[in-house]
Amino acid sequence: MNSEYPVPEESPYKGRTGFLRIWNAFHYSLAGLAAAYRHEDAFRQEVHLAIVLVPLALLLPAAGIGRALMIGSVLLVLIVELLNSAVEAAVDRISLDNHRLAKRAKDIGSAAVLISLINVMAIWLLVLIG
Repeated sequence: MNSEYPVPEESPYKGRTGFLRIWNAFHYSLAGLAAAYRHEDAFRQEVHLAIVLVPLALLLPAAGIGRALMIGSVLLVLIVELLNSAVEAAVDRISLDNHRLAKRAKDIGSAAVLISLINVMAIWLLVLIG
């Protein structure tokens, strides 16, 4: 191994295996969801949208696969928003200065959210018009 490049230390939590790792990961995930809901307005709005759309998908006349696509597209928005929020938090942690790469990273994350929202509209429209 080349000693010119030191190997960064890994997280002490990475060595855990089995049920303890799953248990810890579950709690970290819940903490992440709570943090996103508490600190991210867009995530809160999208959760409220999901609270309306998921039950609506179950009530509308659609085949099982159509319902799955409708619900999956809504959940995808939440996933993309969580990733976008994580990128924004990491960028802001590095620096709050205006920088073209920071702006690019945040804009790309925002574009991913927009595309996921367009995906919801397209899937719902296609499923509902048959």
